[in-house]
Amino acid sequence: MKTLYDVQQLLKKFGVFVYVGKRLWDIELMALEIDNLYQAGVIDKQTFLNAKLVLTREHRVEENN
Repeated sequence: MKTLYDVQQLLKKFGVFVYVGKRLWDIELMALEIDNLYQAGVIDKQTFLNAKLVLTREHRVEENN
C-alpha cells in the first residue's frame, strides 16, 4: 500500500466510500474508518499501519499546499 488510491481501494472492499468534497477532510475521514476497521478486528496490524502511514503522509502534503 503506497498511495491514497490504495487506501481507498482497501476501504472499498469493506463497502466504505469516502467523498466529503475536500481532500483534507476525505483523508481525515479515511483515517477514522481505518481506525474503526482495525478496532473491529477486520484488518491486521500491518495493513492498519501501512494505511495510517499513507494517510499521515498525504495529510501532511495537503496541509502544506
